[in-house]
Amino acid sequence: MTMQPMLKDTTTFMDHLGLSEEPFGVYYADTKPDNAYGSKKGTPISRELEDRGKLDMQEMMKSFSCVMGNIWLARKKHGAAFISTEEYGCPGGVYYCSMMKPHLRFIEHWVSTGFDGTPLHGERYMPNPDAMREFMLKVNPREAPAKYCIFKPLSQFSDGDEPEFVIFFARPEVLTGLFVQTVFTTGDMECVVSPFGASCTNLLGWPLYYKKQGVEKAVIGGFDPSARKFMKTDELTFTVPLSLYEKMLAALPESMFNYDTDWKNVRKKVARSAKAWGEEK
Repeated sequence: MTMQPMLKDTTTFMDHLGLSEEPFGVYYADTKPDNAYGSKKGTPISRELEDRGKLDMQEMMKSFSCVMGNIWLARKKHGAAFISTEEYGCPGGVYYCSMMKPHLRFIEHWVSTGFDGTPLHGERYMPNPDAMREFMLKVNPREAPAKYCIFKPLSQFSDGDEPEFVIFFARPEVLTGLFVQTVFTTGDMECVVSPFGASCTNLLGWPLYYKKQGVEKAVIGGFDPSARKFMKTDELTFTVPLSLYEKMLAALPESMFNYDTDWKNVRKKVARSAKAWGEEK
């Protein structure tokens, strides 16, 4: 499916869902869009530097910039966000977006219980560094196929520039429609998953993992406490591979949206939610 028909069908899908914000697409390229949001160039980081004790953590954190924070800016400004090996911003995000391998050992401690004998208590999202290491090795994003990982609104893609994944930002009633449409399209009761991860892991890291496995899965994310400040209240993310998204659009005519089902009652709640948050279409 070329981009113009996809954009038309996406508009139809958004109308069914009652969603006012268009989804984003993510792709890799050697050039980034003009005025895209991202981190400034940071000090070099790598496992090799870390193992040699040559990684300057203080310098690294001076250029800290969350992937979700830059996407948040892109969403508000209807622009693009990016991350690269040099303009990485976050030592975790650069790994989850497949811009650096292997991961820094620092992350194993930071996300779990910190470093023994230091004031760094860690985020306490994982019970210990070993559990966090197992998670990092499980996700294991591929090496990036180009210099930049870029996120931008779907309408900004042209026919020669298609996304690898499509990302929705939505509250639970809208997620209900996304979830059911995915199941209706695939007939797979486990086609939607939500494994543990940072917000950018579920936005891209896990979708890349499932693609590598050769399976089409939609991934719900947004449960990372550290990134909730870059999302609307009650909002989650829903990432779907382009191949599955095209099938979901093709299945719309026969879906619940065009029949007298309980979706009409959910759709009323979507409208009430949009009104409550001042987001009516």
